[in-house]
Amino acid sequence: MRFISAASVAPLLSAVAAWTPASTAQTDALALEGLIKLAQYEAQHFDIPPTCNTSTAYVRREWDSFTPQEKKEYISAVLCLQSLPSKSGSFAPGARSRYDDFVAVHINQTLTIHATANFLTWHRYFTWTYEHALRNECGYTGYQPYINWPRVSQDPVGAPIFDGSDISISNNGGDLPNKNNTYFPSAANPLIVVPPGTGGECVTAGPFKNMSVNLGPGLFGPQYSNVPLNPQPNGLGYNPRCLRRDISKYVSQLALTDADVAHLITARTDIASFQNDMEGLFNYNISQLGVHTAGHFLVGGDPGGDFFASPGDPYFFFHHAQIDRVYWIWQNQDLETRLTSIAGTITILNEPPSRNGTLDDLIDLGVNNGPITIRSAMSTLGGPFCYIYL
Repeated sequence: MRFISAASVAPLLSAVAAWTPASTAQTDALALEGLIKLAQYEAQHFDIPPTCNTSTAYVRREWDSFTPQEKKEYISAVLCLQSLPSKSGSFAPGARSRYDDFVAVHINQTLTIHATANFLTWHRYFTWTYEHALRNECGYTGYQPYINWPRVSQDPVGAPIFDGSDISISNNGGDLPNKNNTYFPSAANPLIVVPPGTGGECVTAGPFKNMSVNLGPGLFGPQYSNVPLNPQPNGLGYNPRCLRRDISKYVSQLALTDADVAHLITARTDIASFQNDMEGLFNYNISQLGVHTAGHFLVGGDPGGDFFASPGDPYFFFHHAQIDRVYWIWQNQDLETRLTSIAGTITILNEPPSRNGTLDDLIDLGVNNGPITIRSAMSTLGGPFCYIYL
């Protein structure tokens, strides 16, 4: 019998145990409080519970709560979607897969779905439609996981979701020498400047190490000089390249802690201030990323750091499930008011000037799903939806 010394095993154990999640206690308490309020709201407003209610809704969970088998099933479904033929046709000639169809519609609509009245509900419907494509087209039996940003905020590079194992969503990119700051929205208009992390090159391990990013960069161009421009000005031409990341501890510690998220939920009591703070106040030249922008630059890279093409990184849907969760928690604190509250116009930062958005405006996802009204997307228990978060 061969014996292994404790001394030889110790380094392996310490490597496995090295990562420690940060606290999510404040946000989780608000989520539980909101869920209780949601159940009370149902009891007060319905003599007979609707078909979809807190007891019948399916549950979206945090990635780290998934079993290894659940993670493998989810990853397999994403890879399946990336292998199915595109439906976009001449609308997005660079699209090569059903996965690309989602990237294409986001690229095309970027300037009318950010800093607009439909930002939260458009992305709610978009993420739900992606989830259902995984289920209906690729046989996935679970639901879209979210990444709880505060949990990874103190050491995102070391987090299991980015450890490069077969039950991760791949790792940080390789170290890109002499890399520059990341600029948002662009180097020519640097309203936000993010110092470089330790990555920047292609991801090197995990399920998406051989993934082809086919669309983008978008209108603002690439973040890296060695990423080619898209052959079409609108970013929808064929531009195959690797998935790159530059995971940023700077961003996560600056704007994605438990205190940051809890403050957003509790301090912003109207939809305009909540949405503006969530997206970031870069339009006012204030150094406040907001959890939305910070969450994208948590991974950065290409296309994750591209304002238009960011769904090209599978991380996008984890991030926007968390955006939706924070919105859901916020809504649940005052359901009487917040199930019908929207603010903003129909163009990004009201440029060019446009009318205010309304609950009857349509959300249209092109080949991915039929249009619905904003009104239909205001509740995760209404319209086409039936889900809650735990």
